[in-house]
Amino acid sequence: MEVGIFQPPTSNLQPPTPSRAEPVSGAWRICLQCSQMPDIYLGELEQIVLLAVMRLGAIEKDAYAVPILEQIESQAGRKVARGALYTALDRLEAKGCLRSRLGDPLPERGGRARRYFTITPAAVRALRESRLALMRLWNGLETQL
Repeated sequence: MEVGIFQPPTSNLQPPTPSRAEPVSGAWRICLQCSQMPDIYLGELEQIVLLAVMRLGAIEKDAYAVPILEQIESQAGRKVARGALYTALDRLEAKGCLRSRLGDPLPERGGRARRYFTITPAAVRALRESRLALMRLWNGLETQL
């Protein structure tokens, strides 16, 4: 659930219309429900990348490019170019599906820092919706394939 702050006009303090609102020191805190979030559509590579980041997050704390590539290759049996992975990671971060942070500089990387990724609640919702849509499309076609 995301929270935003709405500053009401000085006259007639009425809560704004989105889902649930409560006064907080002269402002209204608005709790947005998932139904008000914009839909996030995921391509196949984006789904694979998010699932790899999720899988690594369950094993380790954060995921970075090399283990993500290894996870995709071992679990999906696909080789993904590093440039394609970085493009997908940037696109997923722009969509609000991933957060990234830079780690400490590492001597073995020539003093450069790794970029670590974690999945967001919006990504989990988008993955669930994508999975359900695909399951509905596959339903009844199992015998034909």
